Amino acid sequence: MAVLLVIFTFAVSTFLTERFSRPQTVLYIVHEPTARSLHTRPVPISGGVSILVATTLSVILSSQFYPFNQCLIWISSSGLLIAIVSFIDDCHPISALHRLLIHFIAAYLFLWQSHLWIESVALPGITILLPASLQIGISLLFVVWMINLYNFMDGMDGFAGGMTIFGFSGLAILGSLTDQALFTILNLIVVGATAGFLIFNFPPAKIFMGDTGASSLGFLAAAFSLWGNHEGMFPLWVTFLLFSPFIVDATVTLARRLLRREKIWLPHKSHYYQRLVQLGWGHFRTVLWEYGLMAFCCTSAVIAPLLPIYAQWGLIMIWFFVYLSLIYLVHHLERQANSPSSRRMG
Repeated sequence: MAVLLVIFTFAVSTFLTERFSRPQTVLYIVHEPTARSLHTRPVPISGGVSILVATTLSVILSSQFYPFNQCLIWISSSGLLIAIVSFIDDCHPISALHRLLIHFIAAYLFLWQSHLWIESVALPGITILLPASLQIGISLLFVVWMINLYNFMDGMDGFAGGMTIFGFSGLAILGSLTDQALFTILNLIVVGATAGFLIFNFPPAKIFMGDTGASSLGFLAAAFSLWGNHEGMFPLWVTFLLFSPFIVDATVTLARRLLRREKIWLPHKSHYYQRLVQLGWGHFRTVLWEYGLMAFCCTSAVIAPLLPIYAQWGLIMIWFFVYLSLIYLVHHLERQANSPSSRRMG
């Protein structure tokens, strides 16, 4: 039944995405290039609607075959609020402050209803209990940050779609290893819906997922991570590793902009993936290298809970130095490109 549900989700998403990419459709919402954009031509941004419609239909079907979990109601209600404000923003841009306010409201409603607070900071062999006030604050920031970083990172053909497939596939595998059937199928449904969209979003993209898709997927990544952590399927740090290609880039970029006292709410092209594209790598080459990084992160996250404590710490340290090296590499490539000799050759 799981295979049939995923195939159905993929088929619905593929059909809708292809329809929404046509100029004659009602949902042909076009995005004009901005200061943040890496593309130079108008592209429709309604692909996220096809992902959500396909996912919703399959979740309704899955309820007939899998045990019900009340957590799904709270995820759906808060996710709907995020999807609505994101769709409005895709059609008629609203201020960043208003969007952020809705994100906090939706995140609080989800956490208040589901009680999936981050109660402790758990690392291999170490668990630090958090006071109630910190549980609320950290949990809210985590959900809101995941919503927005997914949106920040959705700026290159095939990028957010690829992260969704690798990230939610990893969550599905982690769920299956702990015999969590509903959790597993829900993640696979998201993978199937995104795969149908990615057919038309892979470089050169014919359609984007827009804020509707990116913000909703970011929320689902946070919600499923908290759900899995609460049910003991995996510790939360494994989720950070799983989605680290997005989390590291977005977090380091935000920190750098804050240190430079830049207006962080304004459009920019200073994410590491954007800088690689601007260095001449292009969408295709950059996204393939990112897919490789995502595949290694997914593999590491899946095997991490199975390792002894010392090996888990070793894995964390390896990835810490990998990301330091990748950040250094991008800066090195930029220095080479901006060197006098390179400019003379250009």
